[in-house]
Amino acid sequence: MKAATKSIKLLLSLILSLTLLLTACSSNGGQGADSDKNSEGKVVIDFWTFWGSEIRRPVIEKIIQDFNNSQDKIEVKHTYLPFGDIWTKNLASIAAGKPADVIINDINQVAHRAQNNQNTNLSKYMEKDPEVKDRFFPELYKASLYKGEPYALPFNTDTRMLFYNKDMFKEVGLDPNKPPATWEELEEYGKKLDIKNGKNYDRIGYLPNYKMGAEVWMINADGKSYWDYKKEKPIIDDPSNIEALTWFKDYYDYYGSNVINKFQAEFGEETADPFISGKLAMTTETTNFFTKIRDYGEDINFGIAPLPAKEPGKSQTSWGGGFVAEIPKGAEHPDEAWEFLKYLTDVQAQEHWAVKGFDNVANIEASKKAAENPEFSEDGKMVYTASVKNLEETIITPVPLQAPDFTNLINPELEKVLLGKQSPKEGLKKAQRAVEQLVKNNK
Repeated sequence: MKAATKSIKLLLSLILSLTLLLTACSSNGGQGADSDKNSEGKVVIDFWTFWGSEIRRPVIEKIIQDFNNSQDKIEVKHTYLPFGDIWTKNLASIAAGKPADVIINDINQVAHRAQNNQNTNLSKYMEKDPEVKDRFFPELYKASLYKGEPYALPFNTDTRMLFYNKDMFKEVGLDPNKPPATWEELEEYGKKLDIKNGKNYDRIGYLPNYKMGAEVWMINADGKSYWDYKKEKPIIDDPSNIEALTWFKDYYDYYGSNVINKFQAEFGEETADPFISGKLAMTTETTNFFTKIRDYGEDINFGIAPLPAKEPGKSQTSWGGGFVAEIPKGAEHPDEAWEFLKYLTDVQAQEHWAVKGFDNVANIEASKKAAENPEFSEDGKMVYTASVKNLEETIITPVPLQAPDFTNLINPELEKVLLGKQSPKEGLKKAQRAVEQLVKNNK
């Protein structure tokens, strides 16, 4: 009996030990870095993205496969997490000391993550590979810095441009090869392209607030944003911003909120897009919009141009965003992660991403090569070439360290302006005071 009891205890002990071992082996569960080497002796690193669509996922996984096949020391494992979850889980994994080795993250918050010790300073790697920083459009590389030091590498970006229907231009006597170059021309052309049926519109020439808010027109007006990054202070009520918002409001009022809201409610994605369906003659979009024209546009005769300038000789500045690749703080394999970061942002991987997704990338050489890639149609080459040129006049607006979420104080004031509850000057001055107070509070 005693022997049987000892045997049972021994068996239970073995089962418990095996359970603990299996639990330890699976504790990462695809949510953190795998510290083990694979069967070939390669260090396995975990790469988190939110690219799980049928278009994006095959592209990023082909880049990963190419990297894995290009050398014999590192194997990259791809972990997909939904867009709404990835960054929350990233912060939790950093706090738990089990982050990914590489993650795709928002370009506008790099400095915030650096300030909060959530990503890795790449200076020592950049000193070893100084040529890397020259790959990128300067505005994008600048957005990856905190106190002058890099904490990420830019991956992709975008830029806003004007798409217009050439046949509709011809129909109303406009030159299809001369898109509007100024705000005055944009309004003039837009109203000429309108087709009104009683109180309703069968076609609208242009809506300044469709797919692009007033803040982008403020940037376009004088190459400025809400924030002076050199002086580290808000400039929301800058005279050029007031002028831009006044123009925007006047143009908005020409149609009125009832017409605009009804018009916008009728349209969605793909074939329901108003430009695709012929209900909007001009629209402002990122250049990836070309894929909708290509796939759903039934041979629309279109053109593309930079955003019109406020007036002749003024800025044609556009606005963009994008994503970076970075190494979370506490990553288990930062050296190996750096090698993958270099590959991910080099010409081959960047050109592949650009061509397969018709997406603007951060690497200058890859951008220029993509524009001439034989996989693009002639229209594709035209649009992509225009977008690469436009990136030279596109600014990024990182969230200021002194005032995170400051747009939450600005947007309600803009809404009141559009509703006619206050003038553009009053709205922007109120927003200025609110953000100044936020900066003081944060100090």
